[in-house]
Amino acid sequence: MSKKPEKKESDAAGAEGAEGGKSKKKLIIMGGAGLGVLLILGGAGAYFMGLFSSKPKEVAGDPAHAPHEVKPAMFVDLPEMVVNLSSVDQHATFLKLKVSLEVSQKETVEKIQPVLPRVLDAFQVYLRELRQTDLEGSAGTFRVKEELQRRVNIAIYPAKVDAVLFKEIMIQ
Repeated sequence: MSKKPEKKESDAAGAEGAEGGKSKKKLIIMGGAGLGVLLILGGAGAYFMGLFSSKPKEVAGDPAHAPHEVKPAMFVDLPEMVVNLSSVDQHATFLKLKVSLEVSQKETVEKIQPVLPRVLDAFQVYLRELRQTDLEGSAGTFRVKEELQRRVNIAIYPAKVDAVLFKEIMIQ
C-alpha cells in the first residue's frame, strides 16, 4: 500500500509540471503578442509624427529654408475720430482713436478711398455704442479691432482689409 500513495504523489507532481508548462507557454505567447502590439503602435505613432518623412527638416536660420516671398503691406490712414461712449449715468466719456488699415493689394487701397465715408460711418456707429468697460484690457481692445475689421470689410466688399491697427487710443 505504501507504493500506491507514492505513485499518486508522483502523478500529482507530473500533472502540476504539465500545467506549469502550459501556463508558461501562455505567458510567453501573451507577452509576445503584447510586444508586437506595442511595436505596431509605436511605428504608427512615429509615422504620423513624421519621423519616416522624406522631407528634410527645417533648420532655423538656414537661408535655403527662409520664408517664401513676403508681400509688402500698404496702409491707409483714417482721420482721427473722437466719439462719446455710451454710459448709464450722465457722465460723459470720450474715446479718441487713430486707426490705420493694413491691406496687401494696391487695388484694395483704391477701392477704400471712394467709400471712406461709409467706412467712417460704420466705425462711428459702432464706437458710440461701446461702454468704457468694453475697452478694458487687451482682450477688450482686441474684440474692438476684430469688430472694426469686420465692419470695414462689409463696407468695402468684395475687397478685403487684412488688419485694423490702432495708432492711438485714448479714453477720457
